[in-house]
Amino acid sequence: MSNKITVDATVNAGIKKVWDAYTNPEHITKWNFADPSWQCPSASNDMRVGGKYAARMEAKDGSFGFDFEAIYDEIIVGKNFTYTMGDGRQATVTFNEDGQQTFVNVVFDAESQNSIEMQKAGWQAILNNFKGYVEAN
Repeated sequence: MSNKITVDATVNAGIKKVWDAYTNPEHITKWNFADPSWQCPSASNDMRVGGKYAARMEAKDGSFGFDFEAIYDEIIVGKNFTYTMGDGRQATVTFNEDGQQTFVNVVFDAESQNSIEMQKAGWQAILNNFKGYVEAN
């Protein structure tokens, strides 16, 4: 678990809007998938240290799906948070505002089942979908 992967995006919106869209389940279900053939039909987020994040991710045709769950380790509201996934890997999401843009940086521990390139591409696609959602709404 020593391999760290980084993905990032610059979102053309202020940090309050970006933080809300990233952490509010009402928004999470609208962007939390890497491809238009997938969906996130449900999400919950108890945004406090020790609180649980959960999201259902599945193919729209029902052929495959999984639950993504994590527990928050640290939260600085409007700045960053760190969580631990069910398999023990960690991720940190950081938000930095510069005028009317917010830079979102995600660093996460790689898993061993898929290539680094595949993991990076998948997480980057989700973050790109997030950027598109925030900028369109």
